[in-house]
Amino acid sequence: MKKLIHLGIGLVLATAVTSTIAAEYPNRPITFMTMTQPGAQIDRLTRGLGQRMSKILGQPINTKNVTGSHGTVMATSLSRAKPDGYTIGVTSLTAYTYAPHHAKMQYKLEDFDYLTLVALNSSGFIAKKDKPYNTLKEAFAWAKKSNGGKMRAMFHGADDKDAIVRMAKKEGVQLALLPSKGGPSVIQAVTGDHVDVGYVGAILYKHVEAGTIKLIAAALGDRLPAKDTKDVPTLKEQGYDEQVEMIVALVAPKGIDPKAKAKLLEAADKLANDEETQTFITKNLKMRPVKWGEAHADKTAKDLYAKFGEQAKMK
Repeated sequence: MKKLIHLGIGLVLATAVTSTIAAEYPNRPITFMTMTQPGAQIDRLTRGLGQRMSKILGQPINTKNVTGSHGTVMATSLSRAKPDGYTIGVTSLTAYTYAPHHAKMQYKLEDFDYLTLVALNSSGFIAKKDKPYNTLKEAFAWAKKSNGGKMRAMFHGADDKDAIVRMAKKEGVQLALLPSKGGPSVIQAVTGDHVDVGYVGAILYKHVEAGTIKLIAAALGDRLPAKDTKDVPTLKEQGYDEQVEMIVALVAPKGIDPKAKAKLLEAADKLANDEETQTFITKNLKMRPVKWGEAHADKTAKDLYAKFGEQAKMK
């Protein structure tokens, strides 16, 4: 009888210890999945956030590059991950808010928890430095006058691809479109003269400064602020009713463990208010600051999804 009592007590204690260990998050390394190649601006952001959040959470945070279709391949993988807080995506929201309206995806907007926005990636259309045009409008004119009405373009995702298709149609230019695997692949294609124009994020700054490429259109609502880009007009200033934004967010599989979620949000809140982290994002990476927090991220995702849904109906 005593043995049974001791065994029962031992089982209770073991269960209690196991439950306590299971409840402690994180108790092993975390993976941050990113949608771009190593070296791309969002990859650098992912690694930088991982290093800083690792110090807060006390566990290593590894980066896993899952490229393809501007984040939709990664989103598919993320949607199938366990919602235990050990797999988190650092990604452009367009894979979740734009792409589902234009292609059949294996996931829905509701399959994820949007933890926080972290940055707005500066972006624009670029060309090789020696090309005989300095704006996208001029590039289309060159294509019609000197290149048989044809132009080669590399796109990042569905949103910028659709935008340049609409602009080319307006200008009467036939496009040959190539997909990218992130900023570095766009830079390589442009500088290697494999395409005439390309769409890329904030990685463009260092290459513009180095003199290998030039910005021919700012894709955001305002001009890009650097010395070598501030005089380049936006798409709207060039006569196109277009704007392309790469809003980067921390995204988790739907139903993430509440305790893990709380720890991640607490860590994100610390980074949001950390001057060094914000300097890293805005000065080092030259991305734009955004409002952090779960409520704002969730509302932004839903609002963009609704906006792009209305746009898709008008196609």
